[in-house]
Amino acid sequence: MEKYVIGLDFGTDSVRAVIVNAANGNEISSSVAWYPRWKKGLYCNPLKNQYRQHPQDYLDSMEQVIIEALSVAPEGTGSKIAGISFDTTGSTPVFIDEKGTPLAFQPEFSENPNAMFILWKDHTAIAEAAEINTLCSKWAIDYSKYEGGIYSSEWVWAKALHVLREDEKVRKAAYSWVEHCDWMPAVLTGKTKPEELIRSRCAAGHKAMWHKDFNGLPSEEFLGALDPLLISYRKRLYTDTWPADKKVGNLLPEWAAKFGITGEVTISAGAFDAHMGAVGGGIKPYSLLRVMGTSTCDILIAPAADMEGKLIPGICGQVDGSVVPGMVGLEAGQSAFGDVYAWFKKILTWPLQYINDPAERERISEKILAGLTEEAGKLPDDDTIPAATDWFNGRRTPDADQTVTATLAGLTLGTDAPMIFKSLVEATAFGSLAIAERFREHGIPVSEVIAIGGVAKKSPFVMQILADVMNTEFKVASADQACALGAAMFAATAAGIYPSVEEAMQAMGQGFDTVYRPNAEKVAFYRKKYLKYKTLAF
Repeated sequence: MEKYVIGLDFGTDSVRAVIVNAANGNEISSSVAWYPRWKKGLYCNPLKNQYRQHPQDYLDSMEQVIIEALSVAPEGTGSKIAGISFDTTGSTPVFIDEKGTPLAFQPEFSENPNAMFILWKDHTAIAEAAEINTLCSKWAIDYSKYEGGIYSSEWVWAKALHVLREDEKVRKAAYSWVEHCDWMPAVLTGKTKPEELIRSRCAAGHKAMWHKDFNGLPSEEFLGALDPLLISYRKRLYTDTWPADKKVGNLLPEWAAKFGITGEVTISAGAFDAHMGAVGGGIKPYSLLRVMGTSTCDILIAPAADMEGKLIPGICGQVDGSVVPGMVGLEAGQSAFGDVYAWFKKILTWPLQYINDPAERERISEKILAGLTEEAGKLPDDDTIPAATDWFNGRRTPDADQTVTATLAGLTLGTDAPMIFKSLVEATAFGSLAIAERFREHGIPVSEVIAIGGVAKKSPFVMQILADVMNTEFKVASADQACALGAAMFAATAAGIYPSVEEAMQAMGQGFDTVYRPNAEKVAFYRKKYLKYKTLAF
């Protein structure tokens, strides 16, 4: 009998489900659902860089996409599901009670953003991250050394400490915390208590300073020196972590009934979206896989033997088994990528608020970005194009710093909107090159670049500039939902259909549909302009 698996990809704005034939990776059906509360802007305050998501959004949207995907699949698909796996954004933690229930589900916290999931892009914990970095630099053990040596406000310890200090009610009610990618499999298997939660190697290693050399998380003494509020959490968390091919348990009957699934279904451990996307996109050793959307997350894997004694500064961690079991996963990325272009579009469309017809506003808005791209593509490569940096949401890598802001330089009265747009595209490409150069400077080759995500699929203009700036071939993965496909590959492995993730990738991979190659003349021009970027940026 054919066996199918479900990959669930929880993004920033929506969740996607794909049902995949485990034998060959062919997509049977798919569905997408937007988070209803998030779409309304609830619990967020962009002026404070506060971004929170209600856990009910995740449950409602998950149920919706699985039911919808099954409804458009061939009859009987629900009886052929062998496994389900999840990827999520991260670090996206939430405080939980002793049963592992997010505090937001308690009536007194139902409208309290501090009791909800703290989204990856929330930067309210900049001060706490700075304290962590200061303490790491003085402590006998540098707990940040496997995380690039710089702890970010986007990561769990900084976020948790910020909320504990800010909110006395949450502080008194919270028993522990859990990452979104660990909570989803826990919910579907019923293993939600903190003592029995299966914790992701990916989330723990890259965001929580977990490492086997430390016997797990940072010591109680270190956390207490940071703030006594954290001491009790060390005992209520974990020592062991698992890669995403770990079986957490079986789908609970009540969830199976909601979804319309029959039979035994394996639920595997979760991981972050980019890490599973790397698997779905066909990563191999020393390929740099870039998940290109509102931000970027860059993933590279290397054999453990090659990483012996190497610490890469300023990245987002190097963790054994965080992507492919048996390989060291290295993470980097940009805090804003597509968001930079969206920001400029938002600036240009501001006057449209005076148009009363919503359909007309939308029609004009949609034409703006397409027009900008077309006109920017006609511009020459010369010094009339301004220079810019890409730090509209701070800097993730190299050298995390969420306090930095973006710059536009070289503006004149002759500068128009397409010229500014091109400069912003170049800036995001220069930020990409800075990441690749950081790897290469420390003995990690980048043999090729693989791109997945919306920008990679939709914008040849952006992709060609990236290839020219980075002087590297860019392959665009064929899979439209590479993150969800990667999750499906892990589901197939955890369910025992394949003995290893590598074999699942071989059987279920979708290959590449476009290749962008650098133009030699433009490479030379952009190398010179990159030096200008570096003077603005570093």
